[in-house]
Amino acid sequence: MSAEHPSPHQDTLNDFEAAAAEKPRVVVLISGNGSNLQALLDAQTHDELGGEIVAVVSNKADAYGLKRAKDAGVDAVALPHREYDSREAFDAALIKVIDRHDPDLVVLAGFMRILTPMFVDHYRGRMLNIHPSLLPAYQGLNTHQRALDDGVAEHGVSVHFVTEELDGGPVVIQAAVKVEPGQDLDALIDKVHAREHLIYPIAVRWFLEGRIKLGAEGTVTLDNMPLPPNGLRMSHEDAAEELDEDLE
Repeated sequence: MSAEHPSPHQDTLNDFEAAAAEKPRVVVLISGNGSNLQALLDAQTHDELGGEIVAVVSNKADAYGLKRAKDAGVDAVALPHREYDSREAFDAALIKVIDRHDPDLVVLAGFMRILTPMFVDHYRGRMLNIHPSLLPAYQGLNTHQRALDDGVAEHGVSVHFVTEELDGGPVVIQAAVKVEPGQDLDALIDKVHAREHLIYPIAVRWFLEGRIKLGAEGTVTLDNMPLPPNGLRMSHEDAAEELDEDLE
């Protein structure tokens, strides 16, 4: 057959364009300012998140994080928990809101709610949280002051999978900060926050790229290799170098 008269089969191949693969989808839950949300949005802007934040949901209508989402062009949803008669009723409504966005991962970024077992089970293995301590130390609230009161030499932050145990799920990654004698509380909080903003996008990207997984036995694997109980630990020095902090 001559080149002037290509076959219909050739026309079909020439006209065919492969559909672009859809990016993994993330829903972020917040309750307040949303500084970790902003770190994730910034990573997404620089194509360093490994996916797309498709919705931000808050249990407080006045949460500043909702404005961050709107400014970034992300669907922002307020679902005030006080409008529900029980924790179970709220979590059931929250599941419906989240599932409308069909997420691959649910990220808790300062979401100040104790989750019901039903909610945790629904997203088991695909929900991450960030906690301001080197878990398992200082689960719960007021972690920075408690660390100072105990006179510890090292504090930090952990990203972990969410389980029924409050702040007790398997750890993915931690970042440490040295606690100096007479350490100022606000200065310590600022350093921990900086480390939160550093490692949370890393953990989210690892998950969305399929590198980290939660096994049936509760073991976290990175690139199919089991992680230690406290996950990967970024030292104070390594974190400070990444953040351009003064090590003196």
